[in-house]
Amino acid sequence: MPSIVIPDDDPPAISPSAAFKRLAGHDVRVYTTRLAGIGELIERIADAEFVINVRARTPFTRDVLERCRNLKLISIWGTGTDNVDLPAAKQLGIRVTNTPGVSAIAVAEHTIMLMLAVAHRIVEVDGQVRGGQWPRALVSQVHGKTVGLIGTGAIGKEVARFAAGLGCRVIAWTYHPQGDFAEWVAFDEVFRRSDIVSIHVRQTPETTGMIRREHFEMMKPGAIFVNTARGAIVREGDLIDALRSGRIGGAGLDVFEKEPLPPDSPFLSLRNTVLTPHAAHATPEASEAGIVLAIENIFSFMAGNPRHVVV
Repeated sequence: MPSIVIPDDDPPAISPSAAFKRLAGHDVRVYTTRLAGIGELIERIADAEFVINVRARTPFTRDVLERCRNLKLISIWGTGTDNVDLPAAKQLGIRVTNTPGVSAIAVAEHTIMLMLAVAHRIVEVDGQVRGGQWPRALVSQVHGKTVGLIGTGAIGKEVARFAAGLGCRVIAWTYHPQGDFAEWVAFDEVFRRSDIVSIHVRQTPETTGMIRREHFEMMKPGAIFVNTARGAIVREGDLIDALRSGRIGGAGLDVFEKEPLPPDSPFLSLRNTVLTPHAAHATPEASEAGIVLAIENIFSFMAGNPRHVVV
């Protein structure tokens, strides 16, 4: 019986799900306590043939992969693969799969919510009302604005659709432009022309740190920056400077370089930000669909028909 290990179900997400019953009859071990480090990860998956990866913080480094001699497949719940040494996995003959598209609607809705929350200063105004004030400051409407997308995969396409439904003009840059749901422009033009810039590329060596000071300096005064992709795609120090100086109007952020967000993070003291805890994907509907697909990716591999293979 193949050994299936879930080393990082902390806090528990897969084990209490309805989809978990699909693994009945298989040799499955689930760990619901936080990993202390790489050594403990190796201990948990040392004899596993299949691993379901729940948390993006779990580091599947070359050392981990080399020491897990039985490992055939890492099935990632989610789309991000930046926590896996993909070249090492390929060299060692370990397949890596993910669950593309299942959280596209959830993340796109969250992205639009952040755009609206920043534009309408929802958090700030809510706090003022709760404090006994009755503010009458004018806020920005999103209708009629230009939304610029960096990346147009499954999530980016849904954001484009929702933004168009709000009456926005959508422009976009991506590595391989296809379709007519956006006006395709150069990378820098997204920053120059947009009232709202939203990030939707995967984190890779090429995209890490790709958005930096020069891009924030290109943005219109008062423009809004939204990131629901990965924190490391943006140089956070440059973004913080742009927000502090008022060079841009605000930011809606679901992802950060360090997660959870440290208590001394400058973002926490910036009034022109709306912050959420890397939870854009975490709706019950998207979570259950993602868990189902992560499990099905293992069964497909067992049947000799691997699906959603990253490497």
